Amino acid sequence: MPKAVWNDLVIAESDDTVVVEGNHYFPRTALRDDVIRDSATHTVCPWKGTASYYTLDHAGRTSEDAVWYYPDPKPDAEMVRDRVAFWKDVKVVD
Repeated sequence: MPKAVWNDLVIAESDDTVVVEGNHYFPRTALRDDVIRDSATHTVCPWKGTASYYTLDHAGRTSEDAVWYYPDPKPDAEMVRDRVAFWKDVKVVD
């Protein structure tokens, strides 16, 4: 089962991921709420839409904008609705 691991801490785990452009998108409900805080960062993908971000914050460590999601994806990207993906220092392992 895929797991998202940050600083040896499992922050998300699910057997229901969707892989898009090489990234595992986990159900938002699989992400631990106690390790995230909202970010003001937004980026735009031409085919998925506008991405929003979370910053990871736990035990005195932070990783800015390490989690992204599309709150209102474009029609061709509906498969990522209500899902989150990871980058920077988050590793996705099976």
